[in-house]
Amino acid sequence: MAPPRSAFGASPPGGRHLRPGEAGSAVALVSAARRRAIAGLAGWAVAGLLPASARAAQTAAAPAALSRPALMSPKALGAAMLAVTRAGSRLVAVGERGTVLLSDDHGQHWRQAAVPVQVTLTCVSFADERHGWAAGHLGTILHSDDGGLSWRKQLDGIAAAARVAEAARASGDTAALADAQALVDEGPDKPFFDLSFIDARRGFAAGAYGLLFATVDGGQTWQSRSARAANPQGLHLYGLRATASQLVVAGEQGLLMRSVNGGASFSALPSPYKGSFLGLLQTPGGQLIAHGLRGSAYRAGPDAARWERLDSQTTATLGASAVLPNGGFVLVSQVGEVFAAPPDASTLRRLPVREALPIAGAVLAADGALVLASLRGMRRLASLPIE
Repeated sequence: MAPPRSAFGASPPGGRHLRPGEAGSAVALVSAARRRAIAGLAGWAVAGLLPASARAAQTAAAPAALSRPALMSPKALGAAMLAVTRAGSRLVAVGERGTVLLSDDHGQHWRQAAVPVQVTLTCVSFADERHGWAAGHLGTILHSDDGGLSWRKQLDGIAAAARVAEAARASGDTAALADAQALVDEGPDKPFFDLSFIDARRGFAAGAYGLLFATVDGGQTWQSRSARAANPQGLHLYGLRATASQLVVAGEQGLLMRSVNGGASFSALPSPYKGSFLGLLQTPGGQLIAHGLRGSAYRAGPDAARWERLDSQTTATLGASAVLPNGGFVLVSQVGEVFAAPPDASTLRRLPVREALPIAGAVLAADGALVLASLRGMRRLASLPIE
């Protein structure tokens, strides 16, 4: 089971903060120092340049979780769930060991969907009521074209490392070649943390150590979009929001960056915060909300140029968010606190919640209820006193 969100407070090697489920055997984190130590292997920086015996060994060592279907069990309803979204009026939630749950009555009842992997899934996004993607550990990206009823794998960490290596070779960047070789050598241990789709063909996935991928064909192919110029340390990327005109990404150590050419290049944005942002929300009015450690919450206009601090009324990590019909938003803390704000408010208002749970994801159902993905299954707040 994924660790509670309080694990965010602990730092792995190199001082990096983790997202739910990143710690543990499923994600073998390595320090930046180790990755630099194998820079001398840059000459073998792409999978195609590795000796045949090494490529065969990698194939043989592929984790079983990438090929074993998720177990279908009544216990799935109580699994640790890490994200939830809407596919039309349907709710789709994802979590540990490949668990995907569906609800067609606004979160009152749930059923399990068939999934081809046992990989913990950390994020889910639907471009419309039928076309959706889920991603998570071991560099896995799954796709559904039937509203979440069934899924197939589009990418895993082995293929992702090969894509990064191809891009590095094309760039001729020595440091990028070294990083690519590290990805190949370390195996498929890097998780994705967030997804954002413009439509059913164009989308992005971001994750650990600066992993950033893009698709323009609905995920039939995924291409590496290294943001080295704006993220030279390879910091974790925790949140991203894509529109037809731009892509904004948020990550650890206050990282904020923006692309206006589909991820081909990025520019660093001035950051108002040096701690980690764990999520990025965009309201219907175009405002961006970045939230993360120690109750940090900041708002910017559509161009993400200037960020203002919001008074969150908490010191707990804000790891989940949802858009409200009035253009406002909801933020949820790791200890289950729920806060709401109208579009132009500078202070968040705490909402009454009967049961405090470690929350990882949130979405507003079609009937107006707030539905939460928790480490103890799914929860529904039937009504919210929101003005």
